[in-house]
Amino acid sequence: MRAWLTLAAAALLAACSSLPPAQPVSGVAARALRVGHGAPTIVLQSGLGDGTAPWAAVFETLTREHQVVALERPGYGGNPAGAAPRDPCTIADEQRALLQRLGIAPPYLLVGHSLGGRYQWVYAALYPHEVAGLVLLEPTHPEHWQRLRRDAPAMAAAVSALSLTFGRAMKREFDEQDRCLAERIGAAQRAAVRRVPTRLLARESYPLAERGAFEAMHRQSQLDWLQLTAAPQVRRISGSGHYLQRDRPDAVVAAVREMARAPVTRGAALRAPE
Repeated sequence: MRAWLTLAAAALLAACSSLPPAQPVSGVAARALRVGHGAPTIVLQSGLGDGTAPWAAVFETLTREHQVVALERPGYGGNPAGAAPRDPCTIADEQRALLQRLGIAPPYLLVGHSLGGRYQWVYAALYPHEVAGLVLLEPTHPEHWQRLRRDAPAMAAAVSALSLTFGRAMKREFDEQDRCLAERIGAAQRAAVRRVPTRLLARESYPLAERGAFEAMHRQSQLDWLQLTAAPQVRRISGSGHYLQRDRPDAVVAAVREMARAPVTRGAALRAPE
């Protein structure tokens, strides 16, 4: 999830986007901005509180070489919130349904930022045979909230208070961020996602308010992603804050291009879960 003390600024970021609005897709709750041509299709999933806006700096560059789909989840932008659960598995299933409705065949190159990184990891765990690769930007660890309360209780208390000001969709995603993981992401799914080629990008430095207990917890969680994925290392990107795609779009584009150069059949070759 994004740097905890900047959560309230997420809605302001959306207003700064130069991207065209995401469009409704018949029969699907999420909306999509779809541009470009070329395989594999790159699918962008934003973090808590964000629509497509944070991807503006990388979107145009990526669409020169690939078909790119940026998602806008229910409750963000002009998209109605709806009544469906907002747990990571439901959101992964919504993304899958949207891609199918658009007629876009897998495998997909999934790119996720912050909580969106967790959503893409869940997608790859549930449907590894559809995923050519993962690029995760500051992804939210599956045990993030538990670790925050245990290792950085002052920050956890501040976030709990801040969450009371969230809009409906944002609050529901926050409250349901851990639901479904134990039920649907078992040993077989975790083993499958560890075979999906992955790149893990992280910021190099933290603002003063996040130094200390939060920074230590966050850095350890980033290292622990190496046990959850096939990422060979944590790439720390200089000159970046939590929003890598905004602060260092060149580094994000380079990582996506690196993954896209791999054979597009890699994800499809994985055996579908029984």
